[in-house]
Amino acid sequence: MTLKEKDKKYIWHPFDQMKGSEILPIVKGDGCYLYDENGNQYLDGFSSWWVNAHGHSNPTIAKAVSKQMSELEHVAFGGFTHPQAVQLSENIIRLTPEGLDKVFFSDNGSTANEVALKMSIQYWSNKQIQKDKFIAIEGDYHGDTFGSMCLTSRGGFNEPFEKFMFDVDFIPRPLKENREEVISLFNKYLESGRVAAFIFEPIVQGACGMKMYDSSILSELIHLAKKYNVITIADEVFTGFGRTGKWFACDHIENKPDIMCLSKALTGGFLPLGLTVVNSDIYDGFYSDNQSHTFLHGHSYTGNPLACAAANASISLFEDDNLWENISLISKRIKFHIEEISSLKTVRSARSFGMIGAIEIDAGGKSSYFNKSGKSIYKKLLKSGLILRPLGNVFAVIPPYIITKNQTDEVFNKLKEVLIN
Repeated sequence: MTLKEKDKKYIWHPFDQMKGSEILPIVKGDGCYLYDENGNQYLDGFSSWWVNAHGHSNPTIAKAVSKQMSELEHVAFGGFTHPQAVQLSENIIRLTPEGLDKVFFSDNGSTANEVALKMSIQYWSNKQIQKDKFIAIEGDYHGDTFGSMCLTSRGGFNEPFEKFMFDVDFIPRPLKENREEVISLFNKYLESGRVAAFIFEPIVQGACGMKMYDSSILSELIHLAKKYNVITIADEVFTGFGRTGKWFACDHIENKPDIMCLSKALTGGFLPLGLTVVNSDIYDGFYSDNQSHTFLHGHSYTGNPLACAAANASISLFEDDNLWENISLISKRIKFHIEEISSLKTVRSARSFGMIGAIEIDAGGKSSYFNKSGKSIYKKLLKSGLILRPLGNVFAVIPPYIITKNQTDEVFNKLKEVLIN
């Protein structure tokens, strides 16, 4: 049996309808390219679900993980620590906005947000203050674990589970044209005095189609939330580590969150790891002689040394000014192509922010994850040697940071060729 045949027999893949699905076996990765079992080369235009920051099989990260394997592969994080976790925490506190000074470890983006949700609930419970409401932004996606799913916009991703989910108050995506409406509704929710936390994907909403919104209004919302003593949670799982042209999307705004959730590019695409970074006030809400105030959350692989080693090595690569120069260069190139491609008749709209480009295909029907128009284009791109997994009818160009100008041009030229023909 071939790899594809064995896969079909044994494996259930995520985010794909298995009936009629086509799976491509990949056996090697090198730089911006992936290779299938027949030796065919594919340019990875979406960083393998937005995680691959420094190119596939990056030697610096590979060496760090290999070295760590021979020293300590894992130790329980309850009651123990290790050098890689301590170093990573130091790095994260140094890099994240001022005021965030404690790091909680988990395994992925969903769990990083789940931790933030549970912390917010228990923080107020420990203080014996009744706050049981949450505010999120329409279109936000915060993960697949049950709590983070509740914080995600209703319909589509989580429709079968809605009757089991707790209520969340949603505000429209904040734009200059609806600022007054958003601020008014946000204030209305805050005035109840029952809001525990406000969670948001800062500036760029990933899974709903790379929708972008006004950063100044977000900063204003954070200020209002703090005025009403509401915890603010920045879901930087996607936007963190250079995607918006800065270390974090929150670096673009004046007011900073109380909690920041990190994952994806954190380890450079090598190993799963999630971090929930909090300010001292949140941490102090659990620091108590009362054992019931303990945050009773964790996983068997929490703080895994191999994942931490990968993250530390990835951060060391970010410390190179040449990388940020390339991020700036490629961001401008993406913007150039986005402006050009937006004039095509088959494109409903196109937008970019930093290393993120989004092309919304106009093929009939509402733009959504369940719009099927992107699938045929995806297959044509695959045949041309380009991987751009669509979000319904939206194609997100989110390349590794090592991509060259010529490779960036190749991504857009191939996409334009398919869209024109």
